[in-house]
Amino acid sequence: MSTQNSSTTKSIRTASLVKRMLIGAAIALVLIALFVLPVEGKPEWGNFWKVRPLIIVPLAGAAGGACSYFLEYLFGEGGRRKALIVIVSVVIYIIGLWMGTVLGLDGTLWD
Repeated sequence: MSTQNSSTTKSIRTASLVKRMLIGAAIALVLIALFVLPVEGKPEWGNFWKVRPLIIVPLAGAAGGACSYFLEYLFGEGGRRKALIVIVSVVIYIIGLWMGTVLGLDGTLWD
């Protein structure tokens, strides 16, 4: 008698996850760059004050992209359910992007 493994678990597609994270980070980088690059800083902020937001905000965007992937991975099976997941993912991404922007600009433009 042989045993068969009839596991129905889904595997994580790394390429798709990385693609979502890169898209989220790219959107965040463009938005923060449009906001930060035209600004001249105050002398007390230092020469490299723009580096912090240009690192932290894309990281928050990448986390939002990963959250979107995992929400779809866990719950995305049908039409209405998928539409709800897209809406929830966009809301989570916007909140995460806002929090990353506050964290990145804390002490400089967000004072």
